[in-house]
Amino acid sequence: QVQLVESGGGFVQAGGSLRLSCAASSHTFSNYAMAWFRQAPGKEREFVAAITWSGTHKWYANFVEGRFTISRNDMKNTVNVFLQMNSLKPEDTAVFYCAADLRPKSYDLPGSYAYWGQGTQVTVSS
Repeated sequence: QVQLVESGGGFVQAGGSLRLSCAASSHTFSNYAMAWFRQAPGKEREFVAAITWSGTHKWYANFVEGRFTISRNDMKNTVNVFLQMNSLKPEDTAVFYCAADLRPKSYDLPGSYAYWGQGTQVTVSS
């Protein structure tokens, strides 16, 4: 069964850092583009960052402003995707989701991704 499992969320003060991880249970995901989205209460799910299957190309939302870095580590039976988040702001508070798709039509649209994790909560206090 294909699964995406996020971890690394938590509570941090403004200016702090967190590193989110997403473990994909199947080696099949080595051919997939991976992405992070987030959803704050009462808001739509929004794009944060994406990375191609090779790791060669990366995209970030404008609000990232150089604070976040997406990366991936493809192993024999699992694929791990990371989101290093620095200089966190209270407005970054949200549930962060990992997503995967073989050929996303648009890297920044949630509808482009077939597989999703359950999410991990990030809370940034002022």
